[in-house]
Amino acid sequence: MLSIMRKQKESIIIKVVFVIIVLSFVGTIFLVWGKGSDGIGGGKGGYAAKVDGTRISLEEYQSAYQRIRGMYQQIYGQSIPPEMEKMLGLKKVALDGLIDNLLSMKAAKSLGIKVSKEDITASIEAMPMFQKDGKFSFDQYQQVLKANRMTPKDFEEGQESEVLLKKVRQTVKDKAVVTDADALAQYKKENDKLELEYAAYAPSDVAAEVKLTEAELTDYLQKHPDDFKTPEKVALSYILLDPAAQAGKTTVSEEEIQTFYQKNIDRWQGKDGIQPLGEVKEKVKAEAIKQKTAKQVFELAADTLYKNIKSGDLALIAGAVKQKVQETVLFTASAPAQSLVGEAAVIKKALELKQGELGGPVETARGIYILKAKERKSAVVPALAEIKGAVEEKAKAAAAIDLAKKKAEEAAKLLAAKGAVKTQTTGTFGYSEKGEIPAIGASNEITDAVFKLSAAQAPATPFKVGNRWYAVRVKSRTEAPKTQFDATREDLKKKMLPKKQEDALAEWSKALREKAKIEINQALLADK
Repeated sequence: MLSIMRKQKESIIIKVVFVIIVLSFVGTIFLVWGKGSDGIGGGKGGYAAKVDGTRISLEEYQSAYQRIRGMYQQIYGQSIPPEMEKMLGLKKVALDGLIDNLLSMKAAKSLGIKVSKEDITASIEAMPMFQKDGKFSFDQYQQVLKANRMTPKDFEEGQESEVLLKKVRQTVKDKAVVTDADALAQYKKENDKLELEYAAYAPSDVAAEVKLTEAELTDYLQKHPDDFKTPEKVALSYILLDPAAQAGKTTVSEEEIQTFYQKNIDRWQGKDGIQPLGEVKEKVKAEAIKQKTAKQVFELAADTLYKNIKSGDLALIAGAVKQKVQETVLFTASAPAQSLVGEAAVIKKALELKQGELGGPVETARGIYILKAKERKSAVVPALAEIKGAVEEKAKAAAAIDLAKKKAEEAAKLLAAKGAVKTQTTGTFGYSEKGEIPAIGASNEITDAVFKLSAAQAPATPFKVGNRWYAVRVKSRTEAPKTQFDATREDLKKKMLPKKQEDALAEWSKALREKAKIEINQALLADK
């Protein structure tokens, strides 16, 4: 199953399935394997959220978050990078799931829902992890709990909560009904054929119409200064100490060689295992000297800098360490001085220094640097006259987007009012899950809207597909035979029921949230 999901992980449908799986998992995330340090609302320290005064502890949140993150890593077959985690909103998913759990359990009493010992026993005995040869095994039950450092009492308390949650949610779902009208609407959506007329507007279509005044360009620059800022620049004076040049003067004792060998023993792995010191002694000695020299040179640089840092005199430091001062021209982070290409740590430190300030030592593969910011130029927004071309290009592009949308909005209103608009037609098409529309492209938003309409009707607002805005109207609708609906009505209602139930549960949960007083620890959701 996981391998199939990984192959299809770019599919929108599969991604939706991922979310459903994860949300379902969060539903019982802290219940299946225990309820945290103090159960729901436990924890004496900080909290993840408060729901009508009841706390969700940090421990519960961290457990839910880590389990969800682990699930996604298993699904994708790789570590989840920060940008993907942000896109998926895993922190919010975890916390929302815990909040919904708590609200659902609080609602159980008003719904008159209780859990019996028989319910708990039946749910535990049905779990495959506790079965042997298709039957519940008490010995296996104890072994699994012991392996997970849980007592039967703790697990059964958690299972009581899980069963209660399932009962509450099933009670809400059972109230959902698919009516004949619902079924007919779905039947028509799946079987009717439509033809649309549409007017499309892209920024490139209207760009020639955009004329901007000097005042408008000035206004755009003031509203988007970061788009035109010059980067920060710094010119350095620096000293570079090369430990390799000092290695010939460094000696190491037999004890130091032995210690280095032991601390770095994994370096001496051969085909037949760890090589004895006697076989690799010269290599060990050379590496030990290299490390000792680098440490001594770094300490010399740090000590000399510390003693002279208040003077701001790099030449004085250079004399003390017997090195020459080197210079660079002004450079930026993205276009460093030629002598510093590849020295990311040095460039980063240089851009942190104030003009005239000394900094370091910074150690890299080339050696150890002591720096001085000889000159700094802060990031600034040039005057409009200096960057007018760049500002005009971006301002026109933004204005063209706004104009295309405005024209589409005007066309949509005219089409809805049965006014005259120059249009094109799509040709006849049927509903598809992907929202595919001839001549327009894929848009579930458009298909969901137009399949609810009759001929000559139009949505009052336009739709964006790719970089174009579309105003649409139903030109014709060919209805499927009603007799076929009568024959398939009950099957269609059964097919629609699961989604109807999930929608009902989502609406119920939303209503609970709206009535509750929820306080969330926003620091948990912040991007770090």
